[in-house]
Amino acid sequence: MTSDEIVAILGPIDEVLLAEIVQTGASPAELAEAWAWVNADEALVNDGRALPTGRVAVLVDMLTPAADDDV
Repeated sequence: MTSDEIVAILGPIDEVLLAEIVQTGASPAELAEAWAWVNADEALVNDGRALPTGRVAVLVDMLTPAADDDV
């Protein structure tokens, strides 16, 4: 997957995250699925979709914002 494909799916992102996503070897379809899980996990579960596995699960972990311990 190219940097342009990643930016087309996610929009502008940090160069470090961009490089990490490229290193996963994921396809654009896998990245799009992971992005959907990050942004609408309840809707996908309610739709009967299985929880993500493999590269999609890795991407979900990478794309999920870290919890802020100070809140």
